[in-house]
Formats: sequence, structure tokens, C-alpha cells
Amino acid sequence: MPSAMSRGLGLVLLVLVSVPVLADPPEAQAIVDAADRARNPQKPFRQTLTLVDYVHGKAQDSVTLGVQAKIDPQTRQFRNLVRYLAPPRDEGKLVLLDASKMWFYDPASKTSIRISAQQRLTGQASNGDVLTVNLAHDYTAKLVGEETIKDADRQERRAWHLDLAAATGDAMYNRLECWVERDTYRAIKTKFYADSGRLLKIAYYRAFAAVLGGTRPTETVIIDAVDSNLVTTVGAGDFHEQEIPDAWFQRDYLPRLEQK
Repeated sequence: MPSAMSRGLGLVLLVLVSVPVLADPPEAQAIVDAADRARNPQKPFRQTLTLVDYVHGKAQDSVTLGVQAKIDPQTRQFRNLVRYLAPPRDEGKLVLLDASKMWFYDPASKTSIRISAQQRLTGQASNGDVLTVNLAHDYTAKLVGEETIKDADRQERRAWHLDLAAATGDAMYNRLECWVERDTYRAIKTKFYADSGRLLKIAYYRAFAAVLGGTRPTETVIIDAVDSNLVTTVGAGDFHEQEIPDAWFQRDYLPRLEQK
């Protein structure tokens, strides 16, 4: 018959065996890289974006853009070519992102000028907000922790909370805070900060759908950080894989792209 001591030792061992071993959280940079892949197709592609501005819930203005994106094999960052499709007054205008350089081309003047990614495109959306980018390339990430937050549809999601600091001159913003769903690595929410540290705007990602080999957000809701009545939605659709010539991502080639 086992002694009291042996029975007690057996109980302790049983308890120790029953305690689950908690896995360490993934590295912060690995989370950002996985979120990039969950958000962006990895093959050259095109899509159509429709941006709508709202003030107090009423639509005020809209812009439609065609975007072609392709990863640069050397930098692993996306190159982007943006075409204005509507309204008619802007039709034919182009924006090119090649490495850290962004150019705006106006077919009326036949000239291209350097612009900033932070320059406002429409409403709460800047030029940088409509481009396809890999955040892991331009930011150094720190894992703040794991949190339960509400998504754009007021549903609770368990997410990694990450703080991203600009690591290259190519970064669109000086600092970002991102929430990435733990199980799917889908982006849920991002806060954008100015160089001064001021919060500029908050974006929520929603309407996830099967897109080019992955489940990706097809709508982004961007809310002004000061006045929440100012909102811009960015709806994405008409996704297609497309081989895009490297020549198209050169400033000198822009005048030749008007009719392509």
C-alpha cells in the first residue's frame, strides 16, 4: 500500500503533467511578414479601387483608380502604377511608385512631378494608402502583446498588437500601430502617426473574400483621428493576375502609358 508521501508525490507529478506548455509568441517581424502575405497577392496583379468620402454619413465625392502592382525581386517591395479612371476630370492621370520615388503624371501638361506618399488623394486617404506595400520591408516591429479588440463589424477578435517604427526612408509613415488576428494573420486595424507623433487616422479592414489565392480584405474604412465624422472607404475589386513589363515602372515611360 503506497505511503502518504508517495501518494502526494504522484499527485504532484500528475498536476505537472496536466499543465499545458504554452508556446512562445512568434517574433514580431515574422507576424508583420505573415500579415503582408495575407493582405497582398504575391504575383503581379491588377485591381480597381473605388474611394468614397463621407461627412456625417453622407457621400460627398468619389474617385476610381486602376492599380497594377508587382514585387521588385531585389528589394521585395512592391512597385505600383496607379491610373485615374474617374471622375472624368481626372481620367488618364497616373501615379508611379518606384522604390522610394513617387511621381504624378498629368496627360494635359505631359509632365511628371515628384509627390509625397502622405499627400492627400481624397478625403482621409493619401497616396500611400492606396498602394500595395510590404510593411515588413520598411518597418521594425515590436510586439506589444496579445489583445481582444473589435473589428469593423463590431466582432471581437483575438489579435497581436504591434508597434512599427520606420526603418527606411521608403516608409510611408513614421510610425504605425497594427492589430493582426492571431489565428489568420489578417490585418484588423491600423493607426497611422505623423512624424510629430500625432495620430492622423485609423483604418479598419473588412469584407474579406477569396482573392488570388488567399482570403484578403476588399474594403478599408479610414477614419479621421480628430473628427470621426470624416470617413473614407476604399473598396477593392476586379482582381486579376497580370504580367506587367518592368518598363512600365519607369518615370520616362509614363507618357507612353496613356493609351495602354
